[in-house]
Amino acid sequence: MKGIGEILTSLHNANVQKNRVWGSGKKYRRRQYAFLLFLLPSLAGVTLFVLLPFLDVLKRSFQTAVTGEFTGVKNYGVIFQNQAFVLAVKNTARFTVVCIPLLVLAGLLVAFTLSRFQNASLIKSVYLFPLAMPTATIVLVWKMVFYRQGFLNLFLTRIGAFTGLWENVTIDYLGTGASFWVLVASYLWKNTGYTVVLWLAGILAIPNEFIEAARVDGAGRWKCIRYIILPNLKGSFYTIVILSFLNSFKIYREAYLVAGSYPQEDIYLLQHLFNNWFVNLEFDKMAAAAVCVGAVLFVAIMILQRIWDKAE
Repeated sequence: MKGIGEILTSLHNANVQKNRVWGSGKKYRRRQYAFLLFLLPSLAGVTLFVLLPFLDVLKRSFQTAVTGEFTGVKNYGVIFQNQAFVLAVKNTARFTVVCIPLLVLAGLLVAFTLSRFQNASLIKSVYLFPLAMPTATIVLVWKMVFYRQGFLNLFLTRIGAFTGLWENVTIDYLGTGASFWVLVASYLWKNTGYTVVLWLAGILAIPNEFIEAARVDGAGRWKCIRYIILPNLKGSFYTIVILSFLNSFKIYREAYLVAGSYPQEDIYLLQHLFNNWFVNLEFDKMAAAAVCVGAVLFVAIMILQRIWDKAE
């Protein structure tokens, strides 16, 4: 049996341990409260300006626009049978599928080239210049280049007159299927800059010791890129893809200013459709379409996140 002294010692040690645990617990809770206080303004802003409006849109997608009468999923059936909605979804999906790989690849190639220069940090600022230009200025430039009497047709006409291969060129690039590729070129020209900066930041963050050790072991340039540089750029790749995916839905301003509310059908995007429904006060259809687009964006981002987690 333990003596009284041993029992008192055990009780004292237990109390000391308890106080330590409670002390650390209080300290942990204080840290949690401080963390929540830092998040509270941002969370309040997101709730007030994003979550609550989206919940209101979700509610309106099950109601009529004027009377607010509950209609179930009727609005969703209407939009999926709407030819303009189907065309806008098709064009938006096509634009996203074409632009994102081109943008990611172009930015990576330019970043690889710039990483070989010592003053890469100064050169990369030039690629951010298109982001600083007003949208109206960009649209004016594209109109001057691509409309029927624009600079491109004038340049091709001069070449044809000099070589004798063709006569006057008067192609309406913004009124034919070529308008899609004009929009793609505008998107790439404006957004390549930030992808170059992000790629370049990831490349320059890779320790030179890794590459030098690989070269000592006999690895060439392409092997260093494949086995060292690219695996270390997974975080940059995920960030660039998400930003490019979201920015592909912001090209509406250029398309709208170039061709108006009803552009050539190859560049009739979801944003055109939403604008026209808003002008016509068709809020029920617009709400249902917005919920569908939001769900697709959420699922796409979750899939990308899952793929990125598995790749780590």
